[in-house]
Amino acid sequence: MTDTPALSGQLLVARSRLSDPSFHRAVVLLLDHGDEGAFGVVLNRPVPVDVDVVLPAWQDAVAEPAVLFQGGPVGLDGALGVAVAPVGAALPSTVDRMVGPFGLVDLDSDPADLVGRVTGVRVFAGHSGWGAGQLEEEIEEGAWFVVPAEADDAMTSEPDDLWRRVLRRQGGDLAIVSTFAEDASLN
Repeated sequence: MTDTPALSGQLLVARSRLSDPSFHRAVVLLLDHGDEGAFGVVLNRPVPVDVDVVLPAWQDAVAEPAVLFQGGPVGLDGALGVAVAPVGAALPSTVDRMVGPFGLVDLDSDPADLVGRVTGVRVFAGHSGWGAGQLEEEIEEGAWFVVPAEADDAMTSEPDDLWRRVLRRQGGDLAIVSTFAEDASLN
């Protein structure tokens, strides 16, 4: 293990040298990170499937766009609900606060239990995961920028622009990177 501090609640923003197509220009919210590995969801991979196709009760409860998101290449046959709620706010037992404003929602529960208690919910098919030391190695190799997450990142209504917006708000060199062409060979 390296000296990298726990990164729970941070964003991983893919750099152009990351060759895995699952993570091309991905923005990953790390929900858990520790000695045993890391777990998160890709925030900017909407898929053209309405939530009601798999979870009808949740269609009206999720943030726009009200579609499924591909949270990563692991466990694509399962769904995860991520909620955003004010830090310190009391949450129902159906939400497990992970870090800061972010929590996991029990998708077998009644969405009405969350009304007025969370500011947004998003449903992800699959997730992103790393074994012990794997993420730290990828960061050291320069595959990811690690930047602070904002609650709005997880519920953005414009997920296709998230990679550029997150880099731009960092300022300096990362703001310049946000202007790079999608095809890295053109930069």
